Amino acid sequence: MIEKIIEYSARNRVIILMLFALVIGWGIWAVYKTPVDAIPDLSDNQVIVFTDFPGRSPQVVEDQVTYPLAVNLQGLPRVKAVRASSAFGFSMIYVIFDDKADVYWARTRVLERLNYAASLLPAGVVPTLGPDGTGVGHVFWYTLEGKGYDLEQLRTLQDWFVRYQLNTVPGVAEVASIGGFVREYQVDLDPHKLFAYNIKVSDVMEAIKAANNDVGGRLLEQADAEFLIRGRGYVKSPADIENIVVTADMRGTPVYVKNLGTVQMGGAIRRGLLDLNGEGEVVGGIVVMRYGENAKDVIDRVKEKITALEKGLPPGVKIKTAYDRSDLIERAIHTLKRALAEESIVVSLVVLVFLLHFQSALVIVLTLPIAVLIAFITMKLMGVSSNIMSLGGIAIAIGVLVDAGVIMVENCYRHLSELPEEERKARRLEVIIASAKQVGRAIFFSLAIIVLSFVPVFLLEGQEGKMFHPLAFTKTFSMVGSALIAITLVPVLMYFFMRGKMPPESANPVSRFFIRLYGPVIRWCLTWKKTVIALNVVALLVAVPLYMKLGSEFMPPLDEGSLLYMPVTLPNVSITEAKRIIQVQDAVIKSHPEVELVLGKVGRAETSTDPAPVSMFESIIILKPKDTWRPGITKNDIVSELDARLQQIGVRNGWTQPIINRINMLSTGVRTDLGLKIFGNDLNVLRDLAIQAEGILKGVNGAADVVAERVTGGNYLDIDIDREAAARYGVKVADVQEVIATALGGETLTTAVDGRNRFPVRLRYLRDYRDSIPAIQRILVSGMGGARCPCPR
Repeated sequence: MIEKIIEYSARNRVIILMLFALVIGWGIWAVYKTPVDAIPDLSDNQVIVFTDFPGRSPQVVEDQVTYPLAVNLQGLPRVKAVRASSAFGFSMIYVIFDDKADVYWARTRVLERLNYAASLLPAGVVPTLGPDGTGVGHVFWYTLEGKGYDLEQLRTLQDWFVRYQLNTVPGVAEVASIGGFVREYQVDLDPHKLFAYNIKVSDVMEAIKAANNDVGGRLLEQADAEFLIRGRGYVKSPADIENIVVTADMRGTPVYVKNLGTVQMGGAIRRGLLDLNGEGEVVGGIVVMRYGENAKDVIDRVKEKITALEKGLPPGVKIKTAYDRSDLIERAIHTLKRALAEESIVVSLVVLVFLLHFQSALVIVLTLPIAVLIAFITMKLMGVSSNIMSLGGIAIAIGVLVDAGVIMVENCYRHLSELPEEERKARRLEVIIASAKQVGRAIFFSLAIIVLSFVPVFLLEGQEGKMFHPLAFTKTFSMVGSALIAITLVPVLMYFFMRGKMPPESANPVSRFFIRLYGPVIRWCLTWKKTVIALNVVALLVAVPLYMKLGSEFMPPLDEGSLLYMPVTLPNVSITEAKRIIQVQDAVIKSHPEVELVLGKVGRAETSTDPAPVSMFESIIILKPKDTWRPGITKNDIVSELDARLQQIGVRNGWTQPIINRINMLSTGVRTDLGLKIFGNDLNVLRDLAIQAEGILKGVNGAADVVAERVTGGNYLDIDIDREAAARYGVKVADVQEVIATALGGETLTTAVDGRNRFPVRLRYLRDYRDSIPAIQRILVSGMGGARCPCPR
């Protein structure tokens, strides 16, 4: 079969050239259309279920939201695991599917189950699916800056203009906002005035809700025209809320909201903020890429959209890039392209030196890029992205790719050079076919055996499979392409290029030198066969203990070109203290001579792909180009210097890189490459065991940044109702809970409309009455409208 293919190709050269012309065109198209990223996507095939339950403690969220959802999501088909976490005000559940499950099929299965499970949740609580992105989806961060604009104005611009526009970019799954203040209308009630007017909090709530609505009527015909009837009642300013009538006294005098407190514009409670270079807060956004998209193309489209958006921004406002993964992608691809080019040049020179016949070397050189193009065609068809691993597979295979061509060309060259010139011209085609048949079968099957040696790599699963499958695929694809080229295109190219003077091998001084060097060695080895075998066995035995001491690693860490400083502090840290800490840290980092920019994040962005609590800090450190660094300094030196300068009381340092950290957090829930999990049903015992484990692991040789995560330690102010006392005064428990939920919790009542923007209206008590426990006791009593009673204790 192989011999027939070789002969057919050599005798039908035009057909073969036309076929490979199509292959070359297809391959060039595939090179430009194959998705490009820095590393393979190692994140699990997962669906995130995010549930907002504002104002509730983690324990309440766990019992009423997280547990019912997690239990019901366990039984889905092809689910490997369900991980869940509960935090203040929200729940996040990670449903991890088999790697072979289609991500959109998985999202549909989860959505179907949520339709049932949602009925088990408290009223008004609606679980939602996270974006169809992955752990490596945070491809672009930006900041919104402008002199003369406060953080609330910039955040409003981000939420209602920039974010919506960037969401329209193809390939973007979500644009998450972070930093600044979310604008809201705040109604701060005075408990003394409520008591004086004998008005309950619920009365104010119902009045505001009833006074903020638009309704539609029917049609009115007049003067041959029709008019649509509308009832306009939306709140559009603080004055509209102030003039809402709550009730009227016995004389008919109305009691307005402004008589019961103050109405103002303010910022909502914050669970995250953004700092730039330690100079102060900024407003920013995170672009989350959709699953399976081309990261480089998505980033380029986002940049084009930002350039177009700048025309519509207010004067002085700019959108500035803070973190851009395209730099890493370009550097990784450029490094591999350079390696491929260098290897191709070296191979061509070696072939030219040993054959001393330029046309013969040209046959081998031309087949190399064609084999690479065939690899790209198969990559595109199978959805393998172009990244450091897939291109690395091609780089590894280059030495093998030319083997087939070298053997076939060298064998044909030897046969042709042995013939007289006239006979060589007359029988050239027959000699080429005969020489190609002589080695063609051996070449083809030798490459097939090498391909089969990679079968164990295809059996890897999980992160190992996702990491090494692209390498194995591209190496296999390129070698299969090389085998096909050897028995089809190479005979055709030999016919066209192997012409002219062809001196025999004995006339080549390089070949003569190596033959003289190699001849005595091979003769001695064949004479003393047992001795040679014994020497090799001894060498193997010596190598075994050396191999055992080498150690092992899954994969050396990819140098992303940037750092992520990720310290943690105690769980009860306030947002104000967290702001102070991160500004101090970022200012220290920015002062380092090798640092170009620092973007510090406290807590979480407004996305379900970011589960960080307020006690978690993330500072993305963009380093300057390496050619501007101090002589002799390395990335590890920078980390060591910064770590020594960032020792603060109550803060534990941690160093990693942005991409691998995001993969680790979403895949395992652990922020580092190696973590220890302790299971049990008592959080206090787990905390103590974790602290003990931290002390033990710090003594392990090579361990660094060992931190025990504090799962407890948050502060709570519990209000217990004395039911007997409440009954004596005719006060229901629900009345007290209503005040806690709406006034102390600052619960959203309704929405005010300001043009196309919609801002929440939040009911609160005056802050002067919220700063002490006795004040809270007075709020609970006087805010219910009635006599004072010792209900709370």
